[in-house]
Parts: sequence; structure tokens; C-alpha cells
Amino acid sequence: MTRIILTDIEGTTSSISFVKDVLFPYARERLPAFVATHVDDAEVQHWLHEAAKEAGLVSATQQELIELLVSWIDADRKSTALKALQGMIWKDGYASGEYRSHIYPEVPTRLRAWKAAGKNLYVYSSGSVPAQKLLFGHTDAGDLTPLFDGYFDTETGGKRETESYRRIAAAIGAAPGEILFLSDIVQELDAARSAGMRTTLLARSPSTCPADSAHRCVADFDAIEV
Repeated sequence: MTRIILTDIEGTTSSISFVKDVLFPYARERLPAFVATHVDDAEVQHWLHEAAKEAGLVSATQQELIELLVSWIDADRKSTALKALQGMIWKDGYASGEYRSHIYPEVPTRLRAWKAAGKNLYVYSSGSVPAQKLLFGHTDAGDLTPLFDGYFDTETGGKRETESYRRIAAAIGAAPGEILFLSDIVQELDAARSAGMRTTLLARSPSTCPADSAHRCVADFDAIEV
């Protein structure tokens, strides 16, 4: 029996294009000024240090770090440090009302129904936990954060690593078999299944479910069986 639903974001609850075409360009444009104006911010400096360490840089100038981070944005690198810094920049955009996050139309209704049925809802995304909360807190359907019981990002581990899903189950305090993981990425679902979780593949239009899918495949949240 599914007691817990763990969901990805991009391509699952929200369109990939919102992240690629709105959030990424917003952060890319503002990152140089953000780094330059936060030299005394301990949290920003921590993540800049982590980025340099990840890149193997013993020492780096501010400009070198900016160029590194911009190149990572362009490459969609799944860097925990980059995601943390992006989340800080996106906060300003949400606060100023420059954009609202996209959510597929059936998702809020389905999340509320699951919550009302006693399911616990969690998020696991490569975006930082603060960025996840911002996204779900500023949707066209309103603030959805009260529906979620917790959030996980790549500080837990890579999304294609089986051990990450074991850690999530342990953190939640649930048997993996009680958890249903939703994603549009087969390799993530493979890792979750290896950890013992149930899985469902989201094939959002114009994608179609692969004929030989090892995971139950649906077009939207209304077709998910819990």
C-alpha cells in the first residue's frame, strides 16, 4: 500500500520549459551582480567555496567563479552549490512578481486529494530545497507548500543513485515499499526501484510512454494509481 508519494519537479509537476526558459536565464543574467554584491554574506561565500572545491580550484578569483557558474548554468550541471546560489537569486524574482511558477493544471487537485486521503507528500529534485519551496509557494494555483511534508535535494545524493532513495526512506521513517516515486526520467526511477520503491513514469505531452517501459507509465497525475 502506498503511504507516501515522492515527486520530482521538472517534467513531472511542472514544465521543463519554465525552468529552462524562465528561471535559468533569470539567474544567469543576475549572477555576476549577485556574487559581487554578496561578498560579506556567509552563506553565499560558503556555496562559492563549495563550487570552487567541486571544480578542483585551489584558489579562484571572483570573476573566475562567476564564469564557472555561468558555464554550469549553460550546461545544466547538477551542482548542489550552483542550485543553492540559483535559489537565492530566484527568490528575488518571485518576491518582485516577475514570474510565477508553472504547475500542470491537474497537479494541485491531485495533490490535495492525496493529502486528504492521508498520504504524506514529499519532493525530491536537483534544485535546492529553498528553490523547491519557492516554486511550490508561487504557483498559478497559489501556495502549495502546506501540502508537502518535506523536501530533498542533491545534498541527499544524486537522483540516479540507489543509495539516495534509501536515505530518503530512512529520513522519512518509512519502508521503501510504502513510497511511490514519480519522475519523467527512467534512470531515476530505476534507482528508486532498486531501493525498493514503487515507481511511475510521467510521459507528458508530446512525449509518449515507451513500449518496453519497466515502470508504469502515465500521461498526467490523474492517471496515477496509488
